[in-house]
Amino acid sequence: MDARFPRSARVRARAEFDRVFERGRRCSDRLLALHWLAADTPARLGLAVSRKVDPRAVVRNRLKRALREEFRRLRPRLAGGDYVIVARAAAGQVPAAALRAALAAVLQRAGALPAPPPAGTMPGLPESPSSPSL
Repeated sequence: MDARFPRSARVRARAEFDRVFERGRRCSDRLLALHWLAADTPARLGLAVSRKVDPRAVVRNRLKRALREEFRRLRPRLAGGDYVIVARAAAGQVPAAALRAALAAVLQRAGALPAPPPAGTMPGLPESPSSPSL
């Protein structure tokens, strides 16, 4: 299976970013802001990680790699359209795992990513007591 992140899966032009910012749906948390413009096209990703997040390029690139990889992993399950993720200042101080979890949570809150299936073999049934009463 080809696991690359092709150019066709990226929001690249300034006009595309502007269109998503102007017409897209917004959702955010303390680490990330998501702008999503729904469309019938496959999901595409644009990233904005400014120097306000961290002045060091190494840290900004690490954030972008983690976000790109998580988006690539979730892409088959995402609704179509253009996604622009803006990293907030707090994102520079968290580990990559927390960043990936924040991305999944923001995508679910926006309605772009279906919620994970409930745990257990028979979801929806009430819990039974652990020991029967005599």
